[in-house]
Amino acid sequence: MNPMLQLEPLLKQLRLSGILDSLEARNRQAIEAKLAYTDFLALLVEDEVARRDQRQFTQRLRKAQVVGDKTLERFDCNHNPSVNHALIAELATCRFVIEHAPVLIAGPTGTGKSHLVQSLCHCALRAGHEVLFISHAKLLAQLHAARATDSFERKLRQLARVDVLAIDDFGLRPMRSPQDEDFHDLIDARYERTTTLLTSNLHFDEWGAAF
Repeated sequence: MNPMLQLEPLLKQLRLSGILDSLEARNRQAIEAKLAYTDFLALLVEDEVARRDQRQFTQRLRKAQVVGDKTLERFDCNHNPSVNHALIAELATCRFVIEHAPVLIAGPTGTGKSHLVQSLCHCALRAGHEVLFISHAKLLAQLHAARATDSFERKLRQLARVDVLAIDDFGLRPMRSPQDEDFHDLIDARYERTTTLLTSNLHFDEWGAAF
């Protein structure tokens, strides 16, 4: 009997059916290279781990609501001469996530802020962190809706736990309504516990008027 046919139901039973995708090719490779059985097994296990890592990354990416092609590799640093290349390289290490440090990316419209923050989200996702990218307006709407349906505390805990919360277009309108206190509560709940990224068109001189 063909051993491949025997292996298929066994691998599925063990929830290792992904190995079937590369089993035949790896088997030929092992025969041609005269690999030891343990080396052959190691190749199959590495393939399975890589598949699972990719599947988990894809799931995190979808949940994060990050645009798939907004990566550092596609970010044109020359588009904005004021971009600090060394600082971007440092941020790409994701040390700021481990240190729970906030990051603010400010500048005029069209300078690549949203692309850059999503690129950093990609870096964090690749490092295995949970990420959520959301506009400031949409985040406020979600918080207000949760307050209206008596689910605010649950929503607050959910958002407070996210490793990296990237809030795009912060401060497009002044935050002076009572409902905006919900946003302040969220930032307070995340402070020094998780990492928050902000993009904003506001000049630093305008921040006082935003609150």
